[in-house]
Amino acid sequence: MLTFLLRRLGAILLVLLVASFIVYTLTAIGSDPLRDLRGSSAPNREEQIAYRIEILNLDLPPVVRYFTWLGGAAKCLVLQCDLGLSYTRGNQPVTEALASAAGSTIQLVTAATIIAILVGVTIGILTALRQYSGFDYTVTFLTFIVYSLPIFWVAVLLKEFGAIRFNEFLADPNVTWLAILITGLISGVVFMSLLGGSWKTRLITFGSAFVAAGGLLWFLGITGWFSTPTIGIIGIIVTGVGAAVGVTAISTGLANRRALLASLITVAIWIALYFPLQYLFFYVPEGWMLILLGIAAIGIGIVVGIIVGGDGKREAARTAAIVSFITFFVIVIDRVLLVYPDYVQRIPQSGVIATIGSRTPGLQGDMWFEILDGFSHLILPTIALAVVSIAAYTRYTRSSLLEVMNQDYVRTARAKGLTERTVVVRHAMRNALIPIATIIAFDIGALIGGAVITETIFAWKGMGSLFVDGLEKGDVNLVMGFFVVTGVLAVIFNLIADLLYSALDPRIRVN
Repeated sequence: MLTFLLRRLGAILLVLLVASFIVYTLTAIGSDPLRDLRGSSAPNREEQIAYRIEILNLDLPPVVRYFTWLGGAAKCLVLQCDLGLSYTRGNQPVTEALASAAGSTIQLVTAATIIAILVGVTIGILTALRQYSGFDYTVTFLTFIVYSLPIFWVAVLLKEFGAIRFNEFLADPNVTWLAILITGLISGVVFMSLLGGSWKTRLITFGSAFVAAGGLLWFLGITGWFSTPTIGIIGIIVTGVGAAVGVTAISTGLANRRALLASLITVAIWIALYFPLQYLFFYVPEGWMLILLGIAAIGIGIVVGIIVGGDGKREAARTAAIVSFITFFVIVIDRVLLVYPDYVQRIPQSGVIATIGSRTPGLQGDMWFEILDGFSHLILPTIALAVVSIAAYTRYTRSSLLEVMNQDYVRTARAKGLTERTVVVRHAMRNALIPIATIIAFDIGALIGGAVITETIFAWKGMGSLFVDGLEKGDVNLVMGFFVVTGVLAVIFNLIADLLYSALDPRIRVN
């Protein structure tokens, strides 16, 4: 393993070296950092030109300037990066500009990647298991359409219908019977196609989903939930029990009563802690508190699983830990929603769902206001980045799982009498995830590149704005700062993908 890592790190350094030389040289040749000063009418124009030539070494050829820049970039190996100065940002060090912008972009890309993986892989599995069904044909048709859409067009549509129109509804939330009917019909069709079965079963599923979805929307409308949204202890109980049943069904199967019992016990623990936590949330609104509680949630699940799990301690602990964290996360969401009415009064008249920026300027409030404000700004660009990736992951997962399901060892597993859940989750999915790991690694870099367009449309001050400003104004150091972050992330995630291969399939060796 050590030999493999050293060999790959050497290859990574060589790739970064060649790529950085090409990018730096082409950018330096094709840009003019003095263009704005040459057209200036300032009396000290010549002094400004001379000063910029001095600090940027513009009197040297681009190739020589590259090696000067490389000497500073090499210090990153000892955590003392010197990527030069950005003249477009008042001669600010590029490392400082990157530090302030990278957090926003990484937050955006991380959220989009997690959502895309979870949703895309799940839908891909369902379509593979329901091959040639109406659900499969519908999802295939929609994914091809979404995958072909340019991201800037998706972003514009989201701003129009996901923000402007929806904000108009939130300003005067009036749930009409037409909206209830449409919601019920869509839910009925989706669940009917998803569950399948005979026509009698399909009609029962359609009716149940229609009544449940339509009834829920009607209930939310008459109770004024859209004006004062909350989950409450009843909602946490419902979501916690649902998470316990769903996660157990996927993780171990509902036949494993001990895993289900451990999951339900963790939900009961969090329900008992619900009211004491409200005092903690009020008096200690700090990020470190949420991090400690998140770690405690996983620990509670593990401990309960070990105590209750019996012979299957490992499976019960894993399942209970996931359910415990989900329940804790729902409690946090419930606490954030409590500040919604006050938040609406403090923000501008543009609406709850923000269309520009990553924060509301001048917003005063504690951590809960910051979380809600961050989410309102994050939701649209995250969806814009994630929606195309979801379509891609759906198609890749479906084709990969279908190929694996036809292998001999899957037939052997079925012949041994294993349940379909065990065959799919333990035998088929593990091998089907190998090509998905490769796609995810490449998609990380692609999402960061796509964030350039998305950040421009949503005025998100992150890495994308740095890159655009650097290209437009010929700030080579700023462009190279963007390249360093994106290039290093791309090669690192490809290395992680190689290591995942051996973890997913023991037959694959890193040597």
